[in-house]
This record gives sequence, structure tokens and C-alpha cells, in this order.
Amino acid sequence: MPTYNKLVRDRIPEIIKRDGKQATTDILDSNHYIAELKSKLHEEVAEYQDASTDADSLEELADILEIMHALSKTHGASIENVEAIRQEKARKRGGFDDKIYLIEVDDT
Repeated sequence: MPTYNKLVRDRIPEIIKRDGKQATTDILDSNHYIAELKSKLHEEVAEYQDASTDADSLEELADILEIMHALSKTHGASIENVEAIRQEKARKRGGFDDKIYLIEVDDT
């Protein structure tokens, strides 16, 4: 019997049951939930970094975005609030479209 001990999407227990299996689950308190979301974010970023095709990369980015939606809610905001912050930072400091790679700064 495999043991997972990890945060899963809401419908996973239903899918497991539909497959004729039985899952043991628990509902996390807020602090444990945030910790598990952060852990899941690391997992998904690693999977994105390992992706070898555009399709796989987009799939992993979608997973990361789903986690960002959940994390923004834990901070009392929406993904739209996060997007507004992103836009303001891009307005002030720019984005990454120009592919600029900073080598060094002479501060003498």
C-alpha cells in the first residue's frame, strides 16, 4: 500500500474511489496547509525545470499557477491582486522580455 503524505488536488480522492481504491485523507489546518502548498510549489517548479517539451512545460506552469491561486487566498488576496502587484513591478522595474543578463556593475 503506497503512502504519499502530500497535498493533492480536491478531486483526487474521488478519482481514487472511482478507480475502486480507498484513500485515507485528512484536512489540514491553515499553518500546515500553507507549508504543504510551499512544498508543492517546490515540487512543481522542479518538474517545470525538468520538462523537456513546450507541452510539458505549459502543463507544469499551469500547476504552478494553480498553487499561486491557492497561496494568494491564504494571504487574503486573489490572483488578480497578485497580478496587479506584478504589473506595478513591471511598470517600475520592467519585465524579462529583453533577456538582459547582468554581468557586473562597476561601483568605483
